[in-house]
Amino acid sequence: MARYTGPVCRLCRRERMKLFLKGAKCDSMRCPIERRPYPPGMHGRGRIRESEYLLQLREKQKAKRIYGLLEKQFRNLYKQANGQAGITGEILLQMLELRLDNVVFRANYSASRNQARQFVRHGHVLVNGKRVTIPSFQVRRGDVIELGPKATSMIVVRHNFDTLDRAVPQWLEVSSTDHKTTVRDLPLREQIDVPVREQLIVELYSK
Repeated sequence: MARYTGPVCRLCRRERMKLFLKGAKCDSMRCPIERRPYPPGMHGRGRIRESEYLLQLREKQKAKRIYGLLEKQFRNLYKQANGQAGITGEILLQMLELRLDNVVFRANYSASRNQARQFVRHGHVLVNGKRVTIPSFQVRRGDVIELGPKATSMIVVRHNFDTLDRAVPQWLEVSSTDHKTTVRDLPLREQIDVPVREQLIVELYSK
């Protein structure tokens, strides 16, 4: 399976903002963007000519990198969103939020989406009691997501339960006793806190 294997902190520097791809490191002074808040490369500190296309491209790249998708995956997801009735940009973000790896991240089971993706691929995540190993699996309203019994005893998972305190979005309901997460409803745009202007993505793909 194709995936990005390079330094993820470089991606944050390219977007000139924290994308929170490394978990706890992003909240510390060890985050490279704290020391070098400019794009990587020999021309990183140079003046960048802003254009309409550049703004649209950066928003698309930002969304891809936050959710950990490659170009072909992102474009196919956009085509699916564009084929549905409603506002394409909002539907696109909704579909990104309903990915299984993102739900695992939002439920505070993992420190980052990359770690959540690894949990799913290794078979540690159950949806309605059945193991699902596809990170892009789209959950639905009423689905119950939980970690398998082997996963809940892992040191890294126990550490996440004890230390992670991110706010759980309103469209999810997480049980503190058995660590089960229920999809209460489909996420609304105001409930999605990613710093992405989805309309610019739609304009880019509409050309």
